[in-house]
Amino acid sequence: MIQHVIRPARPARYRGLSLLVIASLAMCLGASPVRAEVVRIATYNVENYLVMDRWVDEQNRWRPDYPKPESEKAAVRRVIRAVAPDVIALQEMGAPPFLKELQRDLRREGLDYPYGYVLEAYDEVRHVAVLSRLPFRGVVAHTDPDFPYFGERKPIKRGLLEVGFETAGEPWTLFTGHLKSKWTERDDDPQAERRRVGEATAARNRILERVVPDAGDLFVIAGDLNDTRDTPAVRRFLRRGDVTISVPVDAADSRGHLWTQHWERQHLYSRIDYILTSPGMRERLVPGAFGVYDGPDYRIASDHRLVWADLRFGPRED
Repeated sequence: MIQHVIRPARPARYRGLSLLVIASLAMCLGASPVRAEVVRIATYNVENYLVMDRWVDEQNRWRPDYPKPESEKAAVRRVIRAVAPDVIALQEMGAPPFLKELQRDLRREGLDYPYGYVLEAYDEVRHVAVLSRLPFRGVVAHTDPDFPYFGERKPIKRGLLEVGFETAGEPWTLFTGHLKSKWTERDDDPQAERRRVGEATAARNRILERVVPDAGDLFVIAGDLNDTRDTPAVRRFLRRGDVTISVPVDAADSRGHLWTQHWERQHLYSRIDYILTSPGMRERLVPGAFGVYDGPDYRIASDHRLVWADLRFGPRED
């Protein structure tokens, strides 16, 4: 399956300098001491940033094959700019041109994400993606994990995206995904729980093939898991047997509310979007520096709310 990369422009500070000049400067100046750096990460379901049949409030009419309205796109950008994460995992993003559009519009408004990636898996409409100010060390598009489901093998519908980074000399990894919603095609799988747990298990197993929590590997699992905390799907990412895989960041909004998604039809507010930190990464979580965004425009932008957290890399204070 073809994956699309949004290739970053060459950083402005290196334009006109040859690699030889940069190497010479480094030799003359000597090695600089590693300094601690704080990275703000976020996860955000941007609610159908794509073309689909939809009701458009501002036109008071049903529109087939219609993009996300411009008023909602502008609100999405205002939310992202208000939090200004260094790395943001996105769900319900359209094909690569939609991410390029968001990238371009944010840049015009003063927030530049030169690095981006859209994972195209088996869902041809809704994708997971990442935008970043930090350069990627590597990207792995996991579209092959599958699981048993009523006598056949099913893939993770939106795949699992793995992006590597290095900050203050410390390598770390972001895993992001978007599990099956509670809408079901089968009467014998109420709320699609069995399928969602299958996706979670397959994603969890692949993550544990890539990192070792007990060895102190630094990683974050972020995304829309479409289930609440004490459910089989979410628990798959927290523990396997005696192994602690990750710990949830208990982010809340300015009023102490924990919910991240509003299901208007059911008048239901739920916590289904998560930032989960590995045991080693948990030590790098900046105390109190995490939250659920509830500022202006969040209701216009999406039926989900952005979740963010700050992580400190490099030398730590005693």
